[in-house]
Amino acid sequence: MAMEPHVEVKSKSHYAKETGSYSPPTSHEVGTVTTKWQDTVAEIKHAFTTRDGWIGDYDYIYLITPNIWPLNRKYKDYKAPFFGLNDRVPILLTLLLGLQHALTMIGSIVSPPLAIASGAFNFDAEMTTYLVSTAFITTGIATALQVTRLHIMKTPFFIGTGLLSVVGPTFDILPIVFNYAALRYKSGTCSVSEDGTRAPCPDAWGACLGTMLCCVWIQIAMAFVPPKILNRVFPKLITGSLLTLVGVYLVGNGLQNWGGSSNCHGGEGFYALCPDISAPRPLVWGHPKLIGLGFSVFATIVLVEAVGAPLMRSASVVIGLAVGCAISGATGYWSTEQLDQAPRGTFLWVHTFKLSVDGALVLPMIIMFACQAVSCIPDILATAELSDVDIEGTVFNSRVQGGILCDGIGSFFSALATGPPMVSQAGNNGVIVLTGCASRRAGWAASGFLIIMGIIAKFGAVFASMPPSVLGGMQVFLYSTIAVAGVRVLALIPWTRRDRFILAVTLGIGFMDICQPDWFAQVLAYEGPNQNLVGFEQGINLAVETPFVIAAIDTGTRESIPSSACVKISSDRFWIGGFRSQFFHTSPLVCVPASMSRGIQAALSLREV
Repeated sequence: MAMEPHVEVKSKSHYAKETGSYSPPTSHEVGTVTTKWQDTVAEIKHAFTTRDGWIGDYDYIYLITPNIWPLNRKYKDYKAPFFGLNDRVPILLTLLLGLQHALTMIGSIVSPPLAIASGAFNFDAEMTTYLVSTAFITTGIATALQVTRLHIMKTPFFIGTGLLSVVGPTFDILPIVFNYAALRYKSGTCSVSEDGTRAPCPDAWGACLGTMLCCVWIQIAMAFVPPKILNRVFPKLITGSLLTLVGVYLVGNGLQNWGGSSNCHGGEGFYALCPDISAPRPLVWGHPKLIGLGFSVFATIVLVEAVGAPLMRSASVVIGLAVGCAISGATGYWSTEQLDQAPRGTFLWVHTFKLSVDGALVLPMIIMFACQAVSCIPDILATAELSDVDIEGTVFNSRVQGGILCDGIGSFFSALATGPPMVSQAGNNGVIVLTGCASRRAGWAASGFLIIMGIIAKFGAVFASMPPSVLGGMQVFLYSTIAVAGVRVLALIPWTRRDRFILAVTLGIGFMDICQPDWFAQVLAYEGPNQNLVGFEQGINLAVETPFVIAAIDTGTRESIPSSACVKISSDRFWIGGFRSQFFHTSPLVCVPASMSRGIQAALSLREV
């Protein structure tokens, strides 16, 4: 594989093709390569030994000026200078914006592993800290691969977009693991104590990882399908409705954490109080003090977005978390035990899980990876548009192909590293807009910061020991953005009567799962000795009770049925077998597939000869 851009050095076969026989490179050609290396060395020397290379002439005060009059008068009509993909950016600005991109991603990085560890499989603090650190490391590696854009030798294909587009854990996995965990605890394959407390279930997460490794090849294969075909097979009606359902479903989970914790909502025994009875200040679920902690995070995000400086607005989620942590720490809701016990450093595979494949997870995973392959296309398009590069044509299509393939490879590597699957995200586009920097150097810097954050185990332990109410205030905001993204995609469809009907049926079935998750529990209730039948039943229950899975099946089925259109034909133009029909005294109405209606209308509009 070769990095883009790269220096092309001609091979023997190339010379043989051009001249008919091989001859060594001329001194001029060798000198050209040498000159390029000299230019690279000179550029590095200039960057590290001059003020222009370190600081440049960028107005750094603009980045920290609040959007409040009269402080913002100077920058009322200010437009930040634009840095393209491969433009030279001062080292200080590169590090500053790289850190900013990394901070922008923190909320979306920590939410999935925290939800998986505490909300699904009830892991202890040590395992939760490890999963958070793993998510940071795998995100940094996948983002570096996405930004670099590697060319697959002797093929027209790439790995990565070559844009400042980031890759992070997907939220689509959460509905699957929540329902799967409930299924495992209900069936007894994950242990539950006598007082109803759920014990940690690492084998269930191992089954999720093993099934991911088998199903991710769907997304990798779809990377080689042209984007037009993908959009035709998975139209906006499907992707928009699925994003909306996932967002609405997850908002409910975030609200449970906001109220104290998902475990203590109606909990007993160890979870009779929130977050548990051993917490420094345990309270009942929904206590006004817990609601206030979450509200401090949510309100701070809104306030920073309204009046914050550019750097603050793009990191509003992190600032909201910091304010919530400060308030909860000052009022005694923190326990330093987890922070003290956390190691100084960690890395991948410090903890491992027993891999297995569960048939109940196969269909939901396939649908998830297929939808991810399509849902990342608008994010790549948005980043390409902000980066001032082509948003159509061969080059853009290759960026989409590389982005989808990078997501698939990133998910495969993340599953091998015991982390959640990955997907391209557009959360950092706000940083590009505010700072005018689309340089890939900022992306590489962000990747480095993310990997360092993951290696420092104490950093992950901060999120693992954070009060659930503080985390819930952030989650409700982040999950709402997913639902908003789905609404935005749905706004792009033509809204025909057929579209409205399909969407009403799809959202109706999806909202049934969200409002009453156990509505299908008694439909298939086999309790016999046939384990294969039990597994088949569990797979159906998991597919039906996961909102976006059953909605995807329903929408895909209805979309595959061709729509019909009725064509009104004048009686004096209706011919049968070359003879004018004498049987129609009024204009007949002929209904045909919609794909044929335009052709019939065009044919009937021709003048009779």
